[in-house]
Amino acid sequence: MVERSGRKSVSRHRFKEYYDVAEHFYSAAGDSMELEYFTAAGVLIVHSAIAYTDALCIKLSGVKSIGENHEDAVALVESAVGDTGEKSKALNQLRRIIEEKTKVSYLGDLYTSSQTKEMWKRLERFRKWALEILLR
Repeated sequence: MVERSGRKSVSRHRFKEYYDVAEHFYSAAGDSMELEYFTAAGVLIVHSAIAYTDALCIKLSGVKSIGENHEDAVALVESAVGDTGEKSKALNQLRRIIEEKTKVSYLGDLYTSSQTKEMWKRLERFRKWALEILLR
């Protein structure tokens, strides 16, 4: 597999594996919200969004972003997806989810219901757009 500055080549047929992982995180986030484990749900929401992003990049370009800077993944999916009416809005939702990653994962604060519901709403919007591409 060829690697170059924050990217890794992945066979395009493997996008389905990343999609499946994203769906597992998505389901687990929903379950965690129902159980009122809001911080856990927030972490799962972030990882679900990242896995959907990886699936999109792999399906469309045969590469995925590697490394700690998830903004690189946003830029990669932005370049991989052709212009669609919803692209800008969807990527904005993704950016907002990724902005929460450090807060929800590392600061040691418990997330509230309202914080997590806002993240969930953003994931739902991003996921809807991603599925339109992944399932065609």
